Amino acid sequence: MREVTAPNGAACVIGNFDGVHRGHQAVLEALCELAAARELAPKLLTFEPHPAVTLGRAAPALLTRLPRKAELCRRHCPGLEVVAQPFTTEFALLSPEAFAQQVLRDELDARLVMVGRDFRFGHRRAGGFAELVNLGKALGFDAVGEPLVGDADGVLSSTRVRALLAAGQLDGVRALLGRPHMLSGRVARGAERGRTLGFPTCNLADVAEALPPFGVYAVLVDLESDAGVRRLARGVANVGLRPTITEAKAAPFVEVHLFDFEGDLYGTRLRVHLWAALRPEQRFASLDELGRQIERDARAARDALAAAPSAGGEAGWF
Repeated sequence: MREVTAPNGAACVIGNFDGVHRGHQAVLEALCELAAARELAPKLLTFEPHPAVTLGRAAPALLTRLPRKAELCRRHCPGLEVVAQPFTTEFALLSPEAFAQQVLRDELDARLVMVGRDFRFGHRRAGGFAELVNLGKALGFDAVGEPLVGDADGVLSSTRVRALLAAGQLDGVRALLGRPHMLSGRVARGAERGRTLGFPTCNLADVAEALPPFGVYAVLVDLESDAGVRRLARGVANVGLRPTITEAKAAPFVEVHLFDFEGDLYGTRLRVHLWAALRPEQRFASLDELGRQIERDARAARDALAAAPSAGGEAGWF
């Protein structure tokens, strides 16, 4: 897919694009082809925070942080500019006409705007696709409906991905995303009980992505740094409340034991790709019993990861 180098305005797609699933990927590739054919700069307009937050409603569970979203989107549309529009109360009050004029035409310099046929915009969602087409004619841009991508179970969507993740169906999640679901966070100091059991763990803080059901998972781990992202190790992760060792009610933990790795990772950021579910979280009668189970979990994780990508190369796993 060729990157546009001499743009004459922009070809824009609008949407949340959370998860960047295979349906999103098809839309981005279609946008990039249209942009190249018309010598336009490809742009993605998304919103931060999710509009539901500003409007006082519960936002859907997050699948991808904004930087990861931008990274994934650019894989399918080289040269894509990701514009994160702050979704403030003032922005929510814009009329459809003001949104089209001020944001699409004036700020983005849009000559083509791609949206879903059910796209709504403007204060109280007053505008729809037909209004966008008419506004485009007046303001000098074409409105195009997104191509729909589906399978035997229906149209691909972030909602479907979230439902599969909540049910622990990681194979289904991987099929819709084209990669495993990823958790990310900063390695923080913990009580180091895993070290006393012979299985030191990295405890992740600030994990924003949606969690799977509490349990134990075979994982592939990347290290983020200023130099980029590189593969770090395979491992086994626990997601949950650690009922054997955590007495007080606490927020969920994400901790990962890395195979065949030694080093100090405190303060670094890790990406943990959930490859396979091994078992639900459970309480054990003693730390010794927990330690024996962790040994079994580690063996099971190594077996499950035999089907994962090879260890060659330095770039991130996915």
